[in-house]
Amino acid sequence: MSGNGRGIALMCLTMFALAVQDGFSRHLAAQYDVTMVVMLRYWFFAVLAVAIAWRRGVLRHAWATPRPGLQFARAAILALEIVVLVWAFVALGLTESHAIFALCPLLVAALSVPLLGERVGPARWAAIGAGFAGVLVILMPDGGVFSPLALVPLGAAFLFALYAVLTRLASRTDTALTSFVWTGVVGAVLLAPFGLAAWEPMTPADWGWMAGLCIIAAAAQWLFILTYEAAEASAVQPFAYLQLVFAAAIGVTVFDEVLRPNVAVGASIVIAAGLFALWRARQATAAR
Repeated sequence: MSGNGRGIALMCLTMFALAVQDGFSRHLAAQYDVTMVVMLRYWFFAVLAVAIAWRRGVLRHAWATPRPGLQFARAAILALEIVVLVWAFVALGLTESHAIFALCPLLVAALSVPLLGERVGPARWAAIGAGFAGVLVILMPDGGVFSPLALVPLGAAFLFALYAVLTRLASRTDTALTSFVWTGVVGAVLLAPFGLAAWEPMTPADWGWMAGLCIIAAAAQWLFILTYEAAEASAVQPFAYLQLVFAAAIGVTVFDEVLRPNVAVGASIVIAAGLFALWRARQATAAR
């Protein structure tokens, strides 16, 4: 299998792992406080990040960064985004939440202009506008989805897009391992007061679900790294939208969610706009 073919296969597997991770999160957050669930996941994440840095013999240097404020900000934003998105899974469901969250790549393109100084042409701005139109279709009151809660995954998408842009900014001076360690440790520390305040005993069965969540989340991150080692980002990025497909399938089959017509149509518009924006970005890169 070629490098890009292997990367595409890995991306599909990564998206499935992320969808399963979200299913685990939805189940646990429906039983326990969201911050407690995310805190436990982050504790595992932090231990894993530190262990990797220690095993490579660079733990002391992994913290070294010329911009600690930037690293702290991006780590804090990601922790908040995960809490908000998991809350949306419980309040709105996996299907609707991911349909709106699919706007994220378009938000990354929009935020890259003021924060990274990148150029976005008229065609990609039109795609961004079309993506927002797709979200409006999803939020149509007549479709039975619109409520203030429907804006929660939209906020999560904005937070994750901001995190992604700040991560790209940090990559100009810091290694991936530095960003990885900062992300895990800062998130674990910031969530600890809130998660501990909301602590409640978990049943043995739910501890099993929690262990599964931590393992599948770590596996998803590892698969993500392998994906971008095997193939070019432009070749695998379109397949990231499979997470919406897998999450919707889990929502419908496991959690008895209903895929409403306006959600399906709106999500299709958002995905089409995202794929068009990616195609235009590839064209612009090739032209340069």
